[in-house]
Amino acid sequence: MTVISSKEFATKPARYYRLAQNEQVFIKRGKNMFHLTGTNGRQTNEYDEILEPDDDLRRAITIDEFRILVKEDIHQIYSAGR
Repeated sequence: MTVISSKEFATKPARYYRLAQNEQVFIKRGKNMFHLTGTNGRQTNEYDEILEPDDDLRRAITIDEFRILVKEDIHQIYSAGR
């Protein structure tokens, strides 16, 4: 297990990405700790076993739809300020 500062990670990210493929790497920033995990090319989602298709999931918007809505809101905010 390796614990590094966020500054250390920012200066040498490739080193810690490689290291995370074989061991646990934790990035400490203030009081927060983040776990860097290597997947060795596997697509993983820790929620795959938890989430099952249901009404809430079917009603959810895609990230592309979200971006469009946010872009419209930002445009309205800046247009109103002029």
